[in-house]
Amino acid sequence: MSAEPRHLDGNAIGGDLAAIFGQEVTAAIERCGGCGSVRELGALIVYLAGPGDVLRCPDCGVVLMVCVRIAGRYRLAPRGMAWLDLPAGD
Repeated sequence: MSAEPRHLDGNAIGGDLAAIFGQEVTAAIERCGGCGSVRELGALIVYLAGPGDVLRCPDCGVVLMVCVRIAGRYRLAPRGMAWLDLPAGD
């Protein structure tokens, strides 16, 4: 039996990200601050088993963002992203 946590792709928290940003953002592009890889949020690795959702880079494993829902609010910590490119939503 493996002790390694199970993960999903970034689409698993698409609903929470849409609530936070006011638009669908799984196609938004980010750059990993650890290894420099560039990809859509939907392609990140997401761990859902903890007190918050953790998004990691599939290439180097660095924590890119943590999303916690607590007391009717979202707390977003974009730790390891060099940048996040979102559509303007005009």
